[in-house]
Amino acid sequence: MHWYLIHTKPRQEKLAYENLERQGYVCYLPFLPKEKLHRGKLMVSSEPLFPRYLFIQLDSSNTTKSWSPIRSTKGVSRLVTFGTKPAIVSDALIDVLKSLEAAKQQPQPLFLPGERVRLTDGAFAGVEGIYQMSDGENRAMVLIEVLSRPVQMQVAPGNLSKMS
Repeated sequence: MHWYLIHTKPRQEKLAYENLERQGYVCYLPFLPKEKLHRGKLMVSSEPLFPRYLFIQLDSSNTTKSWSPIRSTKGVSRLVTFGTKPAIVSDALIDVLKSLEAAKQQPQPLFLPGERVRLTDGAFAGVEGIYQMSDGENRAMVLIEVLSRPVQMQVAPGNLSKMS
């Protein structure tokens, strides 16, 4: 048995995973908890660690026979190959990914302390600042400069955007 890589259609990793599992294939789709803004509030969601990819385990002796139903599965775009040979993923890499996924409980924060942000709403819209921390009550502490002095202010995370 070897692990192979499947390229999925955009934002259809879960659909492809569910359909392949329903057909009896052993699949692995690693997720990463991540903070996102949803309707102006910070929410924690699980997103695929590798967008548009998932892993599938197949018997190497009849690989070509096993690929035919996979190609027509909803959510699957194509099989990742090098030339005509399917890309084999090592068992060690899958084991490492599974252990890292199990150990990672804290979501990846949307804003990191010290990161430059821009206020997008309110009296200070357009002002640049430095993200300090989340205060735990759906607000963020931001350091902005007012009258040549640094001032800390609390803002809703939905009123911040990352600087490019």
